[in-house]
Formats: sequence, structure tokens, C-alpha cells
Amino acid sequence: MRVLILSVTAGGGHNSTAQAIKTVLDNHAVECRILDTFEYISKPLAKTVSEGYLFITSKAKLAFEEGYRLAERRKRTADEKSNTRRNAKLLSRKLRRYLVIYDPDVIIYTHIFAGVILDVIKAEHGLRAKTVGILTDFVFHPYWEEAVHLDYVVTACDQLGYQAKKKGFSPEQILPMGIPVQEKFTAHTDAGEVRAELGLDREKTTLLLMGGSMGYGNIAATVESLYALDADFQLIVVCGSNEKAKEEVDALPHKKPTVTFGWSREVDRLMDAADLIITKPGGLTTSESLAKRLPMIIVNPIPGQEDRNTEFLLNQGAALAVTDTFPLDEAVWSLLSSPERVALMRAAIDRIRRPNASADIARFVMQLGEVNEQVKLHAQMNHQS
Repeated sequence: MRVLILSVTAGGGHNSTAQAIKTVLDNHAVECRILDTFEYISKPLAKTVSEGYLFITSKAKLAFEEGYRLAERRKRTADEKSNTRRNAKLLSRKLRRYLVIYDPDVIIYTHIFAGVILDVIKAEHGLRAKTVGILTDFVFHPYWEEAVHLDYVVTACDQLGYQAKKKGFSPEQILPMGIPVQEKFTAHTDAGEVRAELGLDREKTTLLLMGGSMGYGNIAATVESLYALDADFQLIVVCGSNEKAKEEVDALPHKKPTVTFGWSREVDRLMDAADLIITKPGGLTTSESLAKRLPMIIVNPIPGQEDRNTEFLLNQGAALAVTDTFPLDEAVWSLLSSPERVALMRAAIDRIRRPNASADIARFVMQLGEVNEQVKLHAQMNHQS
């Protein structure tokens, strides 16, 4: 059995999702490849998409927000005349040759643009492989209706079922299995043990502040606002790849016990140490937080999907969101002073969390692949006879 996972480098979530599934499939000795779709089709295109995404989401948020809103408001169509499908057709030729040569039994895609290309290939040439799309946010991207002819779509939870139907998916196509995260986020280490390893108090309330993989936002200013809060807690700060942010936080006079990291491979353990997390609402980080049952305080969402993630988590009762009129210190104080509210948030988290998504999706893919592989073998035998 062969499985191909198509990803796109636009932020880190799509690749992380792909790797989480591949890890499980590797453990079951399934032949599996991850292909960066745009990198394979055109390296200049891949560079433009990757660097353009980072630039526009950090330096031109208003432009990104307007572009996303325009995509949401555009005429919804999955016909051959859409500009999206015309562009996908141009990009499909080289990918189709790869599919013919590798001949996978199942194709997973973690980015909708890869899905649209697959949809075009299926419409024009057919696809032997079964196809599984995976949402990496708590919302359907505006272009998902361009891939409704593929076989299955994995959503973050049952609450997205109605939205999937509005996009044009049938109930049989919708799999509410969750956003895949690395298996280490399904395990748990005692909070006091991790705190002690970090040099923190084993019993003190602990906040985890994360700025995403790129260290978005003014992290040092955020830390200072937390120091000003008249409450007893300790702080873990993760600055991602933003070295300047880490230097700025380290240079602050630490008015509360604080441990600072740059990019870390131990985020799962840092989450185990925390009582609350303050974070951007990227699909992957929020899914990891849900897996760890961490109530969230959301800051600095990137316009578009992260705005929609914020809305979803707020409406489900799993998070608070910082705004101009509800600043971070008030949000933190409201939770530290109300254990009952935190308990309600954890109950809400339990309704929507899918900590075993990677294993569940991999199991489904293996079953799908085994059936499809048998169909292929029977077809070959019939052809030979």
C-alpha cells in the first residue's frame, strides 16, 4: 500500500499536520511520502507562496484580511470556468505525471490548493487513488467548495458538519476526526514534575505564553503587561524563531518567576506544566492545546482563518479573546479569580477535542488503502487473464 501526502508550505501547520500522520503510518510500516506540492511543481512558485504568506501575514495584515474577505464573498462555484480551477489546471500537468509514476492507493492533502489541483485531475483524467482532505483550522477555507468531487474531508469536530454541507459535501464524505497533532500531545506528564525541571515552583499557578512558530506580536510588551498584574503566578514564554523577542524578554527585570525559550521541541511538556495558555489561534497550536485540555486566552490572530478559529473557540466556550476593550491583564485575572470558569472551559474543551486524530485518520487511511490496493490487484489479474 502506498500513501501520498500533499502539503503546501504557507505557514507551518500544513506540513506539521502531514508529518503527524506520516509518523503514525511509518510506525505501521506503510509506505508513505510527503510531497510539497508547489515545491515539486515550481520552485519559484513555492518560494513566492511561502515568503509571500509570511510577509503579508506579518507586514500587510489589512491586505491579507481584505483578500480573505473577498474570497469569502466571491461567487461560490466548482465549475470548469472558475479562475481557481483554470489556475489549478495549469499546475496539474506535472503533478499528474508524478501520480501516474508513484501510483498511490490513498492521497491525503493538508492544503486546499493541493486539493483543488487533485479535483481538476480527477475531473479530467480520473483518479485511482482514494482522496482524503484534512482541515488544519476550525473553519473551511473559502476555496473548499472547489474540491467537493474528492472522496472525504476530515473536519476538526462534529460542529463543522453543517458548514461542510453548505460547502457542498455530502454527509458520507464528512469525517469529524480532528486536526492531527503529534502523538506526544496525547501523553501527559505531571505538571509539578515539569515545573521542577524548569526551575519553577511545583505548586504555583503557571501561564504559558506562545507567539507561534515565528514569534508574532510584541512578546516583551505582553510579558510586561502580565508582570503588572496583581496576582501570584509564574510564566513560561516561548518566542519561536524570533530571536530578538527572546533577547528582549530575557533583558526585562523578571518581576515574576519566568522561564524563556526560543524555538522548542518540548512544547508538549511545557503545556503539561501550564494551567492556562496565551496564544495565537493557529489551527495546530490550538489543537495541541485542546489535546492537553488547556483553556486558552487568544491574542494577535492573523486575519482570515485565525479570526475564524477565534470565533469558533469563543462560541464553543473553550477560550477567551483579548480585544482593545478587554486587555490581556483583565482576561488573565478573570480566569485566575474564577476556578469555576476554568472548569467550564475544560468541559467545553472535552466536547470538541480530538487528541487521537492522527491515529484515527491513519487507521482510516490504512483501511481505505487496503481495499483500494485489492481492487488494483484484482484489476491486474483480470487484465492478465
